[in-house]
Amino acid sequence: MKIYSSAVAPNPRRVRIFVAEKGIQVPFEDVDITRAVNRQPQFRKDINPMGEVPVLELDDGTHIAESVAICRYFEELHPQPPLFGVGAVERAAVEMWNRRMEFHVLLPVAQVFRNTSEFFKGRIAQVPQYAEVCRAAAEKSYAWLDEELAGRRFIAGDQFTIADITALCGIDFGRVSKIRIQPGHKNLARWREEVSSRPSAKA
Repeated sequence: MKIYSSAVAPNPRRVRIFVAEKGIQVPFEDVDITRAVNRQPQFRKDINPMGEVPVLELDDGTHIAESVAICRYFEELHPQPPLFGVGAVERAAVEMWNRRMEFHVLLPVAQVFRNTSEFFKGRIAQVPQYAEVCRAAAEKSYAWLDEELAGRRFIAGDQFTIADITALCGIDFGRVSKIRIQPGHKNLARWREEVSSRPSAKA
């Protein structure tokens, strides 16, 4: 078993943090996405036809792509500590908040980078105007999330979950495009300081 990863992309980091929280030892193989190794025909044929990382490769040759799918696999094998919640209501709440963090934090932040960075120039059709729409959406989401965190310790409640991992990776990646927590976002800053101090955040 191993995980094809990248040290510079936010989605592989989500998996690294998740695995670290679980205390699972899994080898990671870095894929040089700066040289588009993940986009090469051989990678697409043998590992992931979407040309993306992370990808979990099992001992029988099975490949599981998509960050949350990989995390769910490990949650099933190692349910403690529970990072997807416990019981129907809690699991649904964690799912809800993780999706919100994907759609309203990580995705707009990533789209700013994708549509403005030299890294993607020539690789995808870039629309700088759309990047600015996404920047405004991300900044609005930061303000909204700051208000939400006034009443609880973590994103989905009192326990650290995958929703916190997704939010942390999105917010940290935002700094590349100069999307930052503002001085008035006291609750969001408090939350980020706490989750960033966890050993897993350095994974």
